[in-house]
Amino acid sequence: MISLDIPGREKLTLKNIMLDFNGTIALDGVLLSGVQNKLNSISEILDVYIITADTFGTVLSSCSSIKCKLAVLTEKLGSYEKLKFIEGLGPQETAAIGNGNNDVLMLEKAALGILVTGPEGSSVRALMAADLVVNDIITGLDLFLNPKRLVATLRE
Repeated sequence: MISLDIPGREKLTLKNIMLDFNGTIALDGVLLSGVQNKLNSISEILDVYIITADTFGTVLSSCSSIKCKLAVLTEKLGSYEKLKFIEGLGPQETAAIGNGNNDVLMLEKAALGILVTGPEGSSVRALMAADLVVNDIITGLDLFLNPKRLVATLRE
């Protein structure tokens, strides 16, 4: 669990982190370098959930060494399915990281929504839904391993 007392915001107590797969922690179905180690470190303090449409069919093999729970979307349009998933976790104690249009609702609903502008790029709608924007997923994951960075960026 991570507790954040951010001046100008309600106190955040995070228990979960929910991540999109393709475009966020993977490119073309291949996990980005360094993500596995970072997520395994984060799994010591937060429950890690990876949710994906699994466009490339690689999420099971790519994430087999990550201490996480995987969810593969069953609906063609996944934004509402991602929203239902985060509602089931408890959005007030969940951080979400994504980059695409189908991440907009989860980024809006999460206690903390982070947009990654990685190698796939990101949608403007997702950008507008996020609380914070990072250049790459490693920078985004490091925020949870060094939570004072979140305080410094999000304080009023």
